[in-house]
Amino acid sequence: MIYNFVRIILFFDLPMNTKKEKRVYQHFRKYLIQNGYMMMQFSVYCKIFANREAAVNHIYILKRNIPKEGQIRIMLVTEKQYSKIQIIVGGKSKQEEIVTSESFTKL
Repeated sequence: MIYNFVRIILFFDLPMNTKKEKRVYQHFRKYLIQNGYMMMQFSVYCKIFANREAAVNHIYILKRNIPKEGQIRIMLVTEKQYSKIQIIVGGKSKQEEIVTSESFTKL
């Protein structure tokens, strides 16, 4: 079976005016990291899945753990689409270089 890798790209903008709002932000960020998301940029995280069904199932879990305020957006892209991202300034992070579909065994 060959996997058709899919990525969830998650964009979020949470309020950080009060100490409570900052704690909510930090908690959500830690939740993402503990669940295998990698930071692409500030407030932009992504995670790779073996197929679209796994990604969609994960979105249901994610929806139960999101903060009540702010903006959170999700975009599903295939690994082929993701690989065509153009980096204009800077470069890939070490984590981005390591975590690709090629780093997983295709059966």
